[in-house]
Amino acid sequence: MSPLLEISHLSYAYHSIDGETYALSDLNFQVEKGEFIAIVGPSGCGKSTLLSLISGLLQPENGTILLDGRPITQTRANVGYMLQKDHLLEWRTIYQNVILGLEIQHKLTTENKLRIEQMLSNYGLEAFRNSRPSQLSGGMRQRAALIRTLAQNPDLLLLDEPFSALDYLTRISVCDDIYRILKKEEKTAILVTHDLSEAISVADRIIILSARPATIKKIVPVHLTLEERTPLSSRSAPEYKEYFNLIWKELK
Repeated sequence: MSPLLEISHLSYAYHSIDGETYALSDLNFQVEKGEFIAIVGPSGCGKSTLLSLISGLLQPENGTILLDGRPITQTRANVGYMLQKDHLLEWRTIYQNVILGLEIQHKLTTENKLRIEQMLSNYGLEAFRNSRPSQLSGGMRQRAALIRTLAQNPDLLLLDEPFSALDYLTRISVCDDIYRILKKEEKTAILVTHDLSEAISVADRIIILSARPATIKKIVPVHLTLEERTPLSSRSAPEYKEYFNLIWKELK
């Protein structure tokens, strides 16, 4: 079976009147269908730039990005992007927020409406469908933002530090919630994070980037001895500390 996402010899530089600043240099990796990939690296190394390239918001200077065997520019609608902030609109209800993308794309079909209703029910937001974003906790807002992203049924989900604005305890809880949702929905996901514990707790593989211009220093498969893996239970796995030390050493 061919991979869902193929990155080959990917490079990118930002240009200004003062010259060019290379962000990424010759990246090569693949993501299999159903995988959860985490990307870590020094601050400013180009992690968010990489997600912008995969989403089609930026065009690579060199290299190729294939989604399901086709150039990403031809399959852009099949990529969902969840940002650090939920960007829910206060003048719309939670239900109106989660259908926004479908409204814009003229895809508010009966089938999609039923799917949204099911997700609101499954993930604890049915009772808040008519509430405004300011009436919800940070964790509930992130769940609403995730449902808005999943409503378009993307093949690939990009997560750009979606928990960073939450306090520590809420962050762990919401990470646990979203991990379960993505596994239940059988989604392929790429998470950018500065939190090594978070990366180890959710990822099937962790891609470690160097300082800018980013190259791939190491790709670490994660295998934890657990009966049922969740982000919370992963932190108590016997291998957890070993992975943390390995990744920390690579980043230093």
